[in-house]
Amino acid sequence: MSNTLTRSDLAQAVHLEVGLSRNESSQLVEDVLEKMADCFVKGENVKLSSFGTFSVRSKSERIGRNPKTGIEARITPRRVLSFHPSISLRQRVNK
Repeated sequence: MSNTLTRSDLAQAVHLEVGLSRNESSQLVEDVLEKMADCFVKGENVKLSSFGTFSVRSKSERIGRNPKTGIEARITPRRVLSFHPSISLRQRVNK
């Protein structure tokens, strides 16, 4: 048994819980993930009540260090995706 939840697993769960066909369940999962990805590209946050908030942050340029060689290198500015779990999710995980 794998410890990773996949798109297929999500579609199967929707199929079993909601009763949509396998194709409809798969399309629903794809549509939700696509909508979330579109929001991230626009720089918008995605908040899922009782689950958490996904947000896009901008990181400025900085100097980093290669841990193997110790050589300094410039790290270019970029946007990163971060996740902050809700209090209820955090409590559930820590039980």
